[in-house]
Amino acid sequence: MPITVDIDVMLARRKMSVGELAERVGITPANLAVLKNGRAKAVRFATLAALCEALDCQPGDLLRWEPGVDGVAEG
Repeated sequence: MPITVDIDVMLARRKMSVGELAERVGITPANLAVLKNGRAKAVRFATLAALCEALDCQPGDLLRWEPGVDGVAEG
């Protein structure tokens, strides 16, 4: 998928564990791992907002688009 999830980067910057973030956001650590590892097919805006609030960041700090990844052609 051409969308890369950088939750692990923000966790490291904030010195926060997956368990702590999951608790703050109100999701299970397993569901957070699905998001963190880029295996999620979708994310609710409410969850994205809660992640941003807990990590004190913007959505663009957590998600980025990489053209050409996984067979998606550039241009």
